[in-house]
Amino acid sequence: MSTRTDALETDDPADRARHLRRAIIASTVGTTIEWYDFFLYSTASGLVFARLFFPENDPLTGTLNAFGIYFVGFIARPIGAAIFGHYGDRVGRKATLIASLILMGIGTFLVALVPGYDQIGIGGAVILSILRFIQGVGVGGEWGGSVLLSMEWGHHGRRGFNASWPQFGVPAGLLLANLVVLLVSLISGPNFLTWGWRVPFLLSLILVGVGLWIRLGILETPTFRRLIQERRVVTQPVLEVIMRHPKEILLAAFARMSEQAPFYVFTTFIFAYGTTALGFDRNFLLVPVLVASALGFVLIPFFGHLSDIRGRKPVYMTGAALTGIFGFVYFGLLDTRVGALAFIAIALSLVAHNMQYGPQAAMIAESFPPSLRYSGSSIG
Repeated sequence: MSTRTDALETDDPADRARHLRRAIIASTVGTTIEWYDFFLYSTASGLVFARLFFPENDPLTGTLNAFGIYFVGFIARPIGAAIFGHYGDRVGRKATLIASLILMGIGTFLVALVPGYDQIGIGGAVILSILRFIQGVGVGGEWGGSVLLSMEWGHHGRRGFNASWPQFGVPAGLLLANLVVLLVSLISGPNFLTWGWRVPFLLSLILVGVGLWIRLGILETPTFRRLIQERRVVTQPVLEVIMRHPKEILLAAFARMSEQAPFYVFTTFIFAYGTTALGFDRNFLLVPVLVASALGFVLIPFFGHLSDIRGRKPVYMTGAALTGIFGFVYFGLLDTRVGALAFIAIALSLVAHNMQYGPQAAMIAESFPPSLRYSGSSIG
């Protein structure tokens, strides 16, 4: 675990608070935008892409193919983590986060321009796979940096709470993505499959511009500035963290896996399963997912704060156990095919997950020393 060697440099409480607020806003807004971009694809996979890019397959096979491309983003994330982790520990948190946001924005915007199967055949799916890979590289470099931006500007005793705000960006991005898709779906109606689905991807360019403007206005964290002053910047941080902290990396990976797998079932798979297997309308499914996302606005910072009081592991492990139990309740309610019960199951699906997600950022970041923290947190 790291020590107080990375405490704040400034003794002025007002100055400290101002920089902390800016860092939290910059990390949270940027993370929200990046996850908006990322979740747009997942929502479109369940609603649109099977019919647009794999029309010759039956609905189930087409959906599986669409989610196969979605999985490409997860393959790319470790690559992005290694690339941006290296530069985050070598060049700085701020510059690296700006680069990851730009890359993610480019990949998402171009998705809106991809021709369908009826225009270029399987080529559309190939282009989509490439853009999904670019998205994955970008988001792979985002998480570790945004967490450190908030945590390293904050007080040692409030790391759980401060680091939870970039986590807040995930449900915010999910809410924003599903809300925009819902609104565009209602406006475009039957034209959603032809041009309506492209609008949310085009709008990402505006959001990325806002995120860049905010991130360009912040300072580098005091922790990284001290590393430069004391000449403790590591030449090959990715290689060194793998050699020196393999146990911490594996523990972080397993910790994230235990919350990420259920999360994507609750927020992504539900659209394909709910529409094809259960026969629910796409707009009906979008609403409880919005509710689940909105609950995270309160619960993620709360559980991050609770971890400052009770400890990271007790809060996290309780959330993991409850998530496992809720899985049986979740599918039991869905399979009744009763709209009200399905709505409740989806709306409450992320409560236990948020109990893991709130303390997760600080728990993982604290496992690595400051000089290797971006690399370790991102790769883990």
